[in-house]
Amino acid sequence: MTLRGKQKRYLRAQAHHLDPIFQIGKNGLNNELKTAIREALDARELIKISLLQNTDEEAQDVAETLADQLNLEVVQIIGRTIVLFKRSTKEKNRKISNEVAAI
Repeated sequence: MTLRGKQKRYLRAQAHHLDPIFQIGKNGLNNELKTAIREALDARELIKISLLQNTDEEAQDVAETLADQLNLEVVQIIGRTIVLFKRSTKEKNRKISNEVAAI
C-alpha cells in the first residue's frame, strides 16, 4: 500500500501525540528489535521510533532498512525520530488503516 499525500498528512497528525515506543541505541538495528517492531506494528499500525545519541545509525538508513525488510511505510522522519505505518494482519487492529483507506 503506497500512501498518498493526504494519507501521510492524516497519519502524521495521528502520530503527533504518540511517544516513541522503541529506541535504537549503541547496539543498532538488530533482529530482535526488528521482530519487536513488526509485532508492535501488527498491534498498533502506527508507531514512533527514536534514535539515541549514542548510536552510529542514521535515521534515513534505518527507515530505508525497515521499509525494505518489514514491508512497511515510512510516514515521516524528523531529526532522530521515525514514524512508521503498516496495515495490521489482524482485522480487530485495523482501526487506523481503515480510516486511511477511506481518505
